[in-house]
Amino acid sequence: MARLTKKQKEALAKIEKGRVYSLNEASALVKEVTNTKFDASVDIAVRLGVDPRKANQMVRGVVSLPHGTGKDVKVLALVTPDKEAEAKEAGADYVGLDEYLDKIKGGWTDVDVIITMPSVMGKLGPLGRVLGPRGLMPNPKTGTVTMDIAKAVSEVKAGKIDFKVDKTGIVHAAIGKASFSADKIAGNANELLQTLIKLKPTTAKGTYVKSIFISSTMSPSIAVDPKIG
Repeated sequence: MARLTKKQKEALAKIEKGRVYSLNEASALVKEVTNTKFDASVDIAVRLGVDPRKANQMVRGVVSLPHGTGKDVKVLALVTPDKEAEAKEAGADYVGLDEYLDKIKGGWTDVDVIITMPSVMGKLGPLGRVLGPRGLMPNPKTGTVTMDIAKAVSEVKAGKIDFKVDKTGIVHAAIGKASFSADKIAGNANELLQTLIKLKPTTAKGTYVKSIFISSTMSPSIAVDPKIG
């Protein structure tokens, strides 16, 4: 087992063992225990009482974080020529179609989100093996397959994220940066949590939100009270 550094020991000492913190307390504490020289991402992990193997218990959705992600999200808009100007004006980093499809075939995936139109999805099918594992395949459910390209690009740039419960029943999401104020971290976390509550499957029995943990890049995790309104 790797030995803890002095900074890691100091960070751990600030977290009371066995204690479950309120969301506001955890949002302030995660800033205190972050010691990276770069602006670390703040992440949340929510364990849900669902069985993702059952289609009627799959939890997936989108949420617009009120304070953004703090990350410069690189967007590729795969659109026909008549939509290019709209995509560029909305802030897409890369705009085009066939030339980018060829680049992706060659292994290029240097983007965070791909937005496209329904008529273009047929061309993306063969690229599923490249885009799927990286979470880049556009999906109508997340608003990344749409005719309103400008709205989709603007929302992603402003802090809209999509999430999906993994096979172990956990939703992972980045909810900001360590440089954010504690209020902004808590605000973003609460927006995601309230969205998860609204998406509770009717077939899910027992406790829905089982545990919540907040951490930053390389920091210890902080347990958050799962009893949220």
